[in-house]
Amino acid sequence: MLLATYSLWARDIVRFYRQRSRIVGALGTPIVFWLLLGSGLGSSFRVSADASVNYLEYFYPGTLALIILFTAIFSTISLIEDRSEGFLQGVLVAPVPRAAIVMGKILGGTTLAALQAVLFLALAPVAGVELSASALPLLALVIIALAFALTGLGFLIAWWLDSTQGFHAIMNLFLVPMWLLSGAVFPAEGAAGWIRAIMWANPMTYGVSALRAVLEGSAAAAAAGLPSLLTSVVVVLAFGGVTMAAGVILVLVQRERTA
Repeated sequence: MLLATYSLWARDIVRFYRQRSRIVGALGTPIVFWLLLGSGLGSSFRVSADASVNYLEYFYPGTLALIILFTAIFSTISLIEDRSEGFLQGVLVAPVPRAAIVMGKILGGTTLAALQAVLFLALAPVAGVELSASALPLLALVIIALAFALTGLGFLIAWWLDSTQGFHAIMNLFLVPMWLLSGAVFPAEGAAGWIRAIMWANPMTYGVSALRAVLEGSAAAAAAGLPSLLTSVVVVLAFGGVTMAAGVILVLVQRERTA
């Protein structure tokens, strides 16, 4: 199982970094959003009564989550390409555990998303965010857990689709709104009641809340109307476990149909 998992993980890493357009899309687009929106709304944005937080700083954890989301999406698109090229069919009939297939793909996307997120952390001083050495282990845990969960979600979506066009349609219809309603762009405090209900039911809200609490402090997350750090981390870990388990079930069902 370890050899199969490692092989699929390594293949995704090499494949991603050989396609530079994916790197630019996953990292460049969120940075552009962050700079343009952060600079444009910086003077007019307020978080509750705290006038000291500008939008560039508030939007930083949300942009970090967007980078993780984009990288996870681009890494799981390869699943559709693998199916059209016949590679996936060959893996499904190979004498390897089904969980190794899911784990290899998800770990590959998780590694890529975490590495891209680490690169963006270099811009934290620009946003006025101070990274303390004591917070780095917890920050790494949150980034990896969120990357794992979102890659697992991308795996579930890509498994059912047979075209990259369809995946992009789902991304625009479901994944991008999921990010918008996560507290990344605007705080839950002050939003309409039905919007707040969606935000609290959105698992990505807890990922953004955890990132905000680690980067800016628990008080910043509370001021934005987001859940506590402990609750956020538990939900993200549970979400990752659910997507992983669902992925294994999907592959097992596909295996039975193939047999």
